[in-house]
Amino acid sequence: MRGVAQAVAAPLTRAAIFLIATLNSGPENRATVRSFCGDVAALLRAVEFRDIEGGLSCVVGFGSDAWDRLFGPPRPAKLHPFREIRAGAARHAVSTPGDLLFHIRAKRMDLCFELATQIMARIGGAVSPVDEVQGFRYFDDRDLIGFVDGTENPTGQAAIDAALVDLEDAAFAGGSYVIVQKYLHDLAGWNALSTEAQERIIGRTKLSDIELDEAVKPTSAHNALTTIVEDGKEMKILRDNMPFGSAAQGEFGTYFIGYARSPHPIEQMLINMFVGRPPGNYDRILDFSRAVTGTLFFVPSATLLESLASDPVQTTAPTSAASAAESSPSTPSVRDGSLGIGSLKGESRHE
Repeated sequence: MRGVAQAVAAPLTRAAIFLIATLNSGPENRATVRSFCGDVAALLRAVEFRDIEGGLSCVVGFGSDAWDRLFGPPRPAKLHPFREIRAGAARHAVSTPGDLLFHIRAKRMDLCFELATQIMARIGGAVSPVDEVQGFRYFDDRDLIGFVDGTENPTGQAAIDAALVDLEDAAFAGGSYVIVQKYLHDLAGWNALSTEAQERIIGRTKLSDIELDEAVKPTSAHNALTTIVEDGKEMKILRDNMPFGSAAQGEFGTYFIGYARSPHPIEQMLINMFVGRPPGNYDRILDFSRAVTGTLFFVPSATLLESLASDPVQTTAPTSAASAAESSPSTPSVRDGSLGIGSLKGESRHE
């Protein structure tokens, strides 16, 4: 049976903060973060009560190394560091530091900001922030390159089935894997393209958001390469991407965040985008967008998250064979953080 999930499948909101931090060394800092696991829900309720219709939520995730340092075994079966991808001189899905993720969402940015402030007041001495992005909803759910983002998101039970771990890793059922990447866009270069050229790159019409007919849609279109079918079934993920930027600094970006019950479908999407399917038939959006961060986290269920405060090394089921394989030093693909495909720096990933 799944534990009560964190707000992975929360409704889309108008504002979000993506806060990533690394865990400082020392037993006192590990103890602070473990203790905080039991306080997250109460802190969220306290801030949420200031506007009970504000839709405030917070998802907390842990990186592979942080899980080992904070909680020890058993560990989620498919948790590993984000695996970078290199393909050609220009296409690079970087892997960047990150031990903790706080994905904060609300209808109002002030609620997001207040919760982020309270979180840092509580654990600030135990962690070192490495990235904070304030995202906003842009018109009718468009990104800054002008296209609607998230059209193919699953809903209802399909979203839960796509995003939440189940009996395949029973000790961590109700949890989720999440990959985050920050993309910066060459907006001037993109806007120099004709609308028709942009539509062929994305695979949808710009104004009406209708998918292009297969007869005219290139195989390198973004929505073609990020469609993953295995054993006759399309593998879905749950996205909640947000635009961000600074007009004064000429910074225009998309913060990609994808939840799934396994990292595999997102990793395969990224391989298709950066390497190509087949190799060389890559996502042309990468001629105008570059990934400047990349991190993988595991989001425990809310039930497990609270229990980790007092019982950091025990869960409700023994370590599976897959968990042992992931944590074993003899498994280099987990520890070297790379992918062993073609010219990639090492094994298996979207936007």
